[in-house]
Amino acid sequence: MIAGAPVLAPTPRQPFFRRISQTQWILVAMVLGIAVGHFFPDLPEGTKGFEATDLQVLSTVFLRMIKSLIVPLLFGTLVVGIAGHGDDMKRVGKLAFRSIVYFEVVTTLALVVGLIAVNVVKPGRGVNMQSASAEAGEQLATTHATFASVVEHTVPQSFFEAAAKNEVLQIVFFAILFAVGLSQVQGPAKTFMLSFCESLSEVMFKFVGIVMKFAPVGIGAAIAVTVGKSGIGVLRNLGVLVMTLYGALAVFIILVLVPIAIAFKVPIRRFWQATKEPWLLAFTTASSEAALPLALQNMEALGVPRRIVAFVLPTGYSFNLDGSTLYLALASVFVAQAAGIDMPLSQQILMMLTLMLTSKGVAAVPRASLVILAGALAQFGLPLQGVAVILGVDALMDMARTSINLVGNCLATVVMARWEGTFELSAEDTPVADALAGEPLSMPAVRVPDGAD
Repeated sequence: MIAGAPVLAPTPRQPFFRRISQTQWILVAMVLGIAVGHFFPDLPEGTKGFEATDLQVLSTVFLRMIKSLIVPLLFGTLVVGIAGHGDDMKRVGKLAFRSIVYFEVVTTLALVVGLIAVNVVKPGRGVNMQSASAEAGEQLATTHATFASVVEHTVPQSFFEAAAKNEVLQIVFFAILFAVGLSQVQGPAKTFMLSFCESLSEVMFKFVGIVMKFAPVGIGAAIAVTVGKSGIGVLRNLGVLVMTLYGALAVFIILVLVPIAIAFKVPIRRFWQATKEPWLLAFTTASSEAALPLALQNMEALGVPRRIVAFVLPTGYSFNLDGSTLYLALASVFVAQAAGIDMPLSQQILMMLTLMLTSKGVAAVPRASLVILAGALAQFGLPLQGVAVILGVDALMDMARTSINLVGNCLATVVMARWEGTFELSAEDTPVADALAGEPLSMPAVRVPDGAD
């Protein structure tokens, strides 16, 4: 020991529970939720006792907290991202055009993967639809979405009405016009509004961190309710359909999303670190809205510019539903197989083209995938009893498709940033390319909620 050197006190060891990360707590909550749902299923009507569905209030409270912060967070980040950096409508329009082209290509590939999977595995063979009622399918099939209604729905008639209903696409539309108007204002008015929106977004990011501390409780309750209602045994009859979907989604990740990430030089390891917790949220709650605030925060922390994150993510929830479009391709042909109807490949392709168009217009329709599925079945003369059959396991499939929607949209933000040349790679990601470019790259300040990985 050097004479006169200060003696450093040993760092106190943190308690065991504080050493468990947020992601690990969520995984623990999932396991506990499955156990509670399995051992405390729904009781027969008139029977008293504890049921897993009694925990529904915890899940609902968590989702309501998440939804309460979406509008202010989205509005603040998008306005600052556009007006605070001198962007104009031309630049926003270029980003919108590139995003729509990318969305269309990727969702088309998702339809192709789903179509191939359902024709190879044939999960509909041997499924009995005789006892299923067509009532649920008929009710869903009455909901129609046209191109005119989609365009009309995008434009809000009142910002406050759109905010009250959490109409994300309408908030994006209003925020873009507001930001473009603000960029044309000079003087104290612009400074005040930019300062207000910047402060709002900073506060909302802290709000996300607070809400996320409740995430394990809300997620565990959501899983318990799902298992308690459907039961693990629901997989016995339709297990092939569920496993086909999960397998097809895995193939889609490997053959489509990973090659896209490689082609655009996305740092896959850092991308997954930023995406895994929002992915878990989307999977366990089967809600894109639940994962949106944390995804916005983590993608910006990854290095994607705020204006791109705030535009591409919410827009992708309407136009880039990779998991949902793959599910639609698989489920529609599954119904034909279960009904014993031989659909030629030409008719299947025609159905896929129809789904590719109609699936873009249900951003605000509850149970959107089932609505589109029912409409497609009715249009092509397939039995609507298929919807009732799928309803039994739809919760399990909804978890998978929603989580892939989230990952696909997060990847889209990085791809758009790379396309525009505004995403910074660290030296550890591409050391050779960075050295050749001769440009020093700096990592953005990472802002992650307390307890997150």
